[in-house]
Amino acid sequence: MQHLLADFADRRDWGRFHTPKNLAMALAGEAGELAAEFQWLDPEESARVMADPAKAAAVRLEMADVLSYLLRLADVLDVDLEAALREKVAINETRFPADG
Repeated sequence: MQHLLADFADRRDWGRFHTPKNLAMALAGEAGELAAEFQWLDPEESARVMADPAKAAAVRLEMADVLSYLLRLADVLDVDLEAALREKVAINETRFPADG
């Protein structure tokens, strides 16, 4: 996915705009747009959001925007997201041990 996005950006000469700061700000903005899709919904409505085709499409597209900016940021900063996630889960295993 990172190669797909890098190629897309390269073909448009967007690399000069894809600085860590700009990508982090864009990621935050897109996360806000995703949150807006759930604003004012009660818990039950939010759980059923994907049942409405129009809302489902909007949620999917906002999720894709969030993912694309996160992947671009990881690419620009040379962060292995899988390794970072595994490290974070290991940390959380000690912070929040499972009962039993």
